[in-house]
Amino acid sequence: MNTAAQRPEVHTRLHYMDNLRALAMLTGVVFHAALAYSVLAHPFWPTADKGQSLIVDAFAWFVHLFRMPLFFVVAGFFAALLVQKRGIGGMLKNRFMRIVLPLIAFWPLVYFSMSWLIRTAITEVEHLSPLLQMIKPWLANPQAPSAPPTLVHLWFLAYMMCFCILVWVASTLELHKHFARLDRALSAWTPMKTVGLVPLLLMPALFDVPAPFPAPESFFPQWWAILFYGTYFLIGFRLFHQGQWLEQLSPFAPRLLLISLLAYALFLYLLQTNGMAKPDLLLQAVLVLLQAYIGYWMTLVCIIFGQRWLDKPRGALRYIADASYWVYLVHLPLIFVIQIPLMDVNLHWGVKLSLSLCATLGIAFLTYHLFVRSHLLGKFLNGNNLSSKTA
Repeated sequence: MNTAAQRPEVHTRLHYMDNLRALAMLTGVVFHAALAYSVLAHPFWPTADKGQSLIVDAFAWFVHLFRMPLFFVVAGFFAALLVQKRGIGGMLKNRFMRIVLPLIAFWPLVYFSMSWLIRTAITEVEHLSPLLQMIKPWLANPQAPSAPPTLVHLWFLAYMMCFCILVWVASTLELHKHFARLDRALSAWTPMKTVGLVPLLLMPALFDVPAPFPAPESFFPQWWAILFYGTYFLIGFRLFHQGQWLEQLSPFAPRLLLISLLAYALFLYLLQTNGMAKPDLLLQAVLVLLQAYIGYWMTLVCIIFGQRWLDKPRGALRYIADASYWVYLVHLPLIFVIQIPLMDVNLHWGVKLSLSLCATLGIAFLTYHLFVRSHLLGKFLNGNNLSSKTA
């Protein structure tokens, strides 16, 4: 199955993969901006506003189930492309330059700016969110222990590099030879059999975390995240070598989308009715099952539709793809800067969400265009991959 004929040409621009990666990152901006007006996220989001809506929950948690899985599939796909193009060593060097160095450079700026913003909000905002109300006396106590630092929203960079290192380990140990029989068995699966069985492999990882599954922001690797997102990374890695698999699955994409939407309606209903209570074992199993299948099926739907509609060299989409890395790195502090003053403003939640989202994206794209794209920072983030500056 892994013949060279089935792999994309390494010098061919994979526009739909670039665009899917960009859209996954930009969806993250929308998701984080929306959490301030979510009913479910209200108890634990720092900028949670007094205005909330179930409409926000319906959108936010739906995209949450497949946004990062899609991103890791794309990451695995590009890792396989780099291995074929440059070898294992070249892939690791590229990933170190594009992942590790930006993480080292941006993490202190993001983490300490957000810490300062939270402290500022506690002292200046009148209508504090439940989380800030809980933090306020803790910060006022000089004897209180310091909270351990987290990777904040940059956690995906650490896990992506971890998976690339695991590819190198597997290649060095020649593990493909030991699992050749298993690989042949998996390759023999029909697309629909894969659609039905792969989510079952994702379920064990989700049993250990609440629903919807959280972001693994800790500096210590979390086994569930390695297993869960690592499976998606492996799916993308294999997808590079088995492109015909998507073609066989393409006719079923509308049905997968419809079933996913129906399954999500049930998932959201169960979340709303259970509230903050810890689910019993049966309910937890149902929530895990729904998350695994919705996330996997919607990831496939996005890739199939992306290949169908986004695989063209469009200047605007390429510009967004180039800018998306910078936008995602800086967006969360920008959201906090904008939403913290809005917590005391008496406006409809929809107006606040629109203001915070438009201002965040506007500032992020403007700073990218003025200070990043044509400068050293742009090369640092995007390498030599910038195309013509049309858009």
